[in-house]
Amino acid sequence: MSFEIDVDHVREHFRLTARFSSAPGLTALFGRSGSGKSTLVDVIGGLIRPTHGRVAVDGQVLVDTDRGLFVPKHRRRIGYVFQDSRLFPHLSVRNNLLYGRWFARNGTGGSGDLASVVELLGIGALLDRQPDSLSGGERQRVAIGRALLAHPRLLLMDEPLASLDEARRAEILPYIERLRDQAGVPIIYVSHSVAEVARLATTVVILSEGRVTAVGPVLDILPLADASDAGSVLDATVARHDEAFQLTVLASAAGELQVPRLAAPVGSPVRAYIRARDVMISLRSPEEISALNVLAGRIAAVVPNPNGAQADVRLDCNGAFLMARLTAKSVDRLALVPGRPVFAVIKSVSFERS
Repeated sequence: MSFEIDVDHVREHFRLTARFSSAPGLTALFGRSGSGKSTLVDVIGGLIRPTHGRVAVDGQVLVDTDRGLFVPKHRRRIGYVFQDSRLFPHLSVRNNLLYGRWFARNGTGGSGDLASVVELLGIGALLDRQPDSLSGGERQRVAIGRALLAHPRLLLMDEPLASLDEARRAEILPYIERLRDQAGVPIIYVSHSVAEVARLATTVVILSEGRVTAVGPVLDILPLADASDAGSVLDATVARHDEAFQLTVLASAAGELQVPRLAAPVGSPVRAYIRARDVMISLRSPEEISALNVLAGRIAAVVPNPNGAQADVRLDCNGAFLMARLTAKSVDRLALVPGRPVFAVIKSVSFERS
């Protein structure tokens, strides 16, 4: 199932121009606050009628201003998960979920649907509880379940983790991964968190000041996502665990990487996000240093930043690419030019389940 977006919308002093298509999986809309992410989601969901354009999901046209077509939101079969869960406080978790089933086409959705959604989201123990007794992460899982039980053809998630603390985010992220991989519903996911996008996205759409500036696979696009927090994404697998030091060794095209012990079996796929500012460069293989991860590579490109004080150095590590953000002085002092062999010293890495 795929979707196509081609809209131009003007509201007061803001203009949104977005044109892209996306394949199944999780498509992340990424950009700073005010870039147009939520406006675009509202256009797709039918909360905003665009000034001009076309929206189609799985071949069905929902908006076509040239034809005067605008399918109302309640007929679009699109699930919507907001920053806050918006559960009904007077209903139990079970009845909140069953309320979502009311919106399913032709009123379908039997007990088997409820059971599968409960299992997918791990909320079986919550069914008889009231919303005010749940943690933030639990409430969001119930909200996702309610949306799924409406049998949507598309799920919109507008910064669903924004109101949660780090512990609650860590709790719910694995369930969003399961949703992406098992539910069979394409997801549009709004976020301004690089780490979330690196972990969850199949496709990334970057928005800046109301315009789509890049679209593509997460490994190709995320390094371009934010000039203030640039970085790289590596696909890897769990190679082995070092129980003596509570470490996990990951295998990637760039080489082996050691990270704090992951609760993942050997062979599990993971995705690593490495911030450019956390990569140092050495001309020789460093010795007697505290950093556990040193990767050999060659300089692929050196791109000066507009401020002139820094440069982004792109490294080719056996076909996998890393980015290092260095001062212009360091680039000059080390004579870093394309083709030069170097070693990347990685100070800190976010390693997440893929």
